[in-house]
Amino acid sequence: MNMLHVESDRIVDELDNPIWLRGTCVGGWMNMENFLDGYPGAEHQMRAHLAQELDESKARFFFDRLLDHFFAEEDVAYIKSLGATVVRLSLNYRHFESDAYPFEYLEPGFQRLDQAVGWCANHGLYIILDMHSVQGWQNTDWHCDNASRHVLFWHDKCYQDRFIALWQEIARRYKGNPTIAGYNIMNEPLVNTPFGRFRENRTPDLASYYRPDWERINRIYRRAVEDIRQVDPEHIIFLEGDYFSNLFMGLKPPIMENLVYSSHNYNTGPEERWDFERQRSYFLGLEGTQYTQKYNVPLWVGEFGTGCAFPEEEQRLRLQALDAQIRVFNQCNTHWTIWNYKDIGAMSLVWLHPDSAYMRAIRPVLEANRALDIDWFGFAESVVPIKQKLAEIARLVESAINDPTIDPVSNQGFMAQHLLGGYVSTLMQPSYARCFTGMSEEKIDDVLQSFALKNCIPCQPLVNVLKNRFLD
Repeated sequence: MNMLHVESDRIVDELDNPIWLRGTCVGGWMNMENFLDGYPGAEHQMRAHLAQELDESKARFFFDRLLDHFFAEEDVAYIKSLGATVVRLSLNYRHFESDAYPFEYLEPGFQRLDQAVGWCANHGLYIILDMHSVQGWQNTDWHCDNASRHVLFWHDKCYQDRFIALWQEIARRYKGNPTIAGYNIMNEPLVNTPFGRFRENRTPDLASYYRPDWERINRIYRRAVEDIRQVDPEHIIFLEGDYFSNLFMGLKPPIMENLVYSSHNYNTGPEERWDFERQRSYFLGLEGTQYTQKYNVPLWVGEFGTGCAFPEEEQRLRLQALDAQIRVFNQCNTHWTIWNYKDIGAMSLVWLHPDSAYMRAIRPVLEANRALDIDWFGFAESVVPIKQKLAEIARLVESAINDPTIDPVSNQGFMAQHLLGGYVSTLMQPSYARCFTGMSEEKIDDVLQSFALKNCIPCQPLVNVLKNRFLD
């Protein structure tokens, strides 16, 4: 393997050979997510409940062994065997820096990351390092370990200083390492909190419910790129658009060489109309696509994907739309990494076995989750009694405020996200922790081996789609 860099709109190696970065994201590992890993709420809260229930030593053992089994060298070999060229490793800053001791770096986190880099080097698989959770939270949602929906990063210089200093430390450690394709410095920024109706990214009128702060994101991006470049002038830096990687046209023109821009593109619902031509027309109309074409720089779709835990016909339609989407990416010379590699049965290439020891242990939590529709991401049943009650409360709120600009759909949706995904999921975390009460370390390790590849099952229909498209 050798260092990659950007030449015009291409990513090339040291011999100027074009390299197509096509692979998968590894979320749920060094950045855990509730619907991937099976716990309710935000990761840092869940870790605290485990420490309280099991004691700190046993909780630390729990998470170390979960990480050991979730992603190992056999996972890297399997991903490579499918034809992938890259993995995007999602990271939580908490593995590398403690809030109690800012600017002091944690060797165990770097040792685990070093190990993964070594595995990928052994198998000829590039890595994109993705900071999925940053200090102070860069967006409102669970996937940046946010339990409050407050977005503090963009308005607090101390958080920004810590963020940049951590990237400089990462750059110092991996400078010159050819296995690293580059640094995806921040996942899905959201500079302002949305108002009005929340819509899918396919909706063209984002301006009706979101106001970007382009001065702020441009200023912070420039500082981050310049400061990382002081330490590591070689590695590619990947920058995402505002509003969960959907808005780009207010970004300044590329401020330096060796930059790649990244959009996220989730639009593979069960509608049959998402055929190749519809996908192509939609993709060419996206701001990320238009921005990169305007400035002649590479585009990487860092996330896309679809739920697969659906009845056979709906799964077929979703995968048909996904296949068309990837064909469009390949035809348009776009790099891509699908979300996600492994989870408990939602939207990944590899699933935990439904009758595994871990799934049996947390079954009461999963049943409560489904009954309450806790995971706002939307893979649980949406027609449940609590949602009917929330609809009644939402109508009462709208009637009392009497503001016609309040959208009923978004009002109920955000209310559910705050109450169920926030407050109620926090109530459920002690129940998750108690699933492991009384277990010895040997028993805990036995349960967590459910995450090991040898004990998992592939989502074969999804795997088949990807194997056909990795080498197009």
